[in-house]
Amino acid sequence: MGGGAAALALASYIDASKYEVHIYEKNKALARKFLVAGDGGFNLTHGSSIEDIINQYEPQGFLDEALRQFSNNDFRNWLKEIGIETYVGSSGRVFPLKSIKPIEVLNAILKVLKNQGVQIHTGKQWTGWTTENSIELNGSEHINSDIVVYALGGSSWKVTGSDGMWLSLFKSKNIPCVEFKAANCAFEIQWPKDFITHHAGKALKNIHLSSGLKTCQGELSVTSFGLEGNAIYPLSSKIQSDLASIGQAQILIDFKPMFSEKDLLNKLEKSKAKNISDKLKTDLVLSNTAIQIIKNHLDKDAYSNHTVLAKTIKQLPLIVVAAAPIDEAISTSGGVALEAIDENCQLKEFPNHYCIGEMLDWNAPTGGYLLQACFSMGVKLARHLNNL
Repeated sequence: MGGGAAALALASYIDASKYEVHIYEKNKALARKFLVAGDGGFNLTHGSSIEDIINQYEPQGFLDEALRQFSNNDFRNWLKEIGIETYVGSSGRVFPLKSIKPIEVLNAILKVLKNQGVQIHTGKQWTGWTTENSIELNGSEHINSDIVVYALGGSSWKVTGSDGMWLSLFKSKNIPCVEFKAANCAFEIQWPKDFITHHAGKALKNIHLSSGLKTCQGELSVTSFGLEGNAIYPLSSKIQSDLASIGQAQILIDFKPMFSEKDLLNKLEKSKAKNISDKLKTDLVLSNTAIQIIKNHLDKDAYSNHTVLAKTIKQLPLIVVAAAPIDEAISTSGGVALEAIDENCQLKEFPNHYCIGEMLDWNAPTGGYLLQACFSMGVKLARHLNNL
């Protein structure tokens, strides 16, 4: 059920001599979210070590076996076998060669499915179960099968069909579920109006951002809503947890992670610039946007105090008051609770019914990790089913 990345991987690796495979997709074509994800550069996976990749996921441990069975290198080698050459970009992210469009990647995978004899049915929305737990499509059509795999996606990017409407159906069967939350999304900071006027759209580069015990390096974009970017996306889970429990979350920005607080203090003390802002701009090479954030946080006396200023540059607190709406998020956490499935993603209360992909309650940052996990889960389940 569902024709996204996890389903494509499963159908590509299933034993066609053992199974008659059908994919039922509610849209008019498969993998719409897969294609939309390629609009800004088709980030397929990440080029770092498998150990580093494994550490990107929450909760820790859930995806380890799947990722080891079908690693980023395995994914790239398989893509090469089906005619899709890839390269590792400067950020470590893996893309198809620049001459290869996202639709060409999808068509290459669909060719594999065709050779496998996979039968694809579009315009078929899963609407629940019959009293005998057979599959119901479009409210009236019933499908009997030996094995059912649900790959229904999360709840972001509704335009692609990923709307999470299936969650209520799973709840009706008393399958443990977790409400969807936005992940890899923008977070709201209540900036002063004048600051938004002059700095919305500006970037904070080469910073470290912390929430709780987790620290991420990267870049942030200042928006009229708040902050977004690869430095805050990996902190989504902790920020969302704090928002749910206490109504707000604190994050800490380190504007100069390459220097210690002592180094910064020394630079400020030795600076020959006439005023504080010039010292920050010339000697510490801080952007106007970073300087204004610091000025907004400190009063005039504190801003003029080198010791306070150095400490603030290393640990400036900002208060997050909300997450962006789910449909504006790159991905979601929530869905079927991991306690509801066994080690092979089979629903514990429904033998021969499996769940894979983003519909399960796990999380990962951007950078190719989401797509890699979906493919790894699909391949792992295919291999399990092939050995039954």
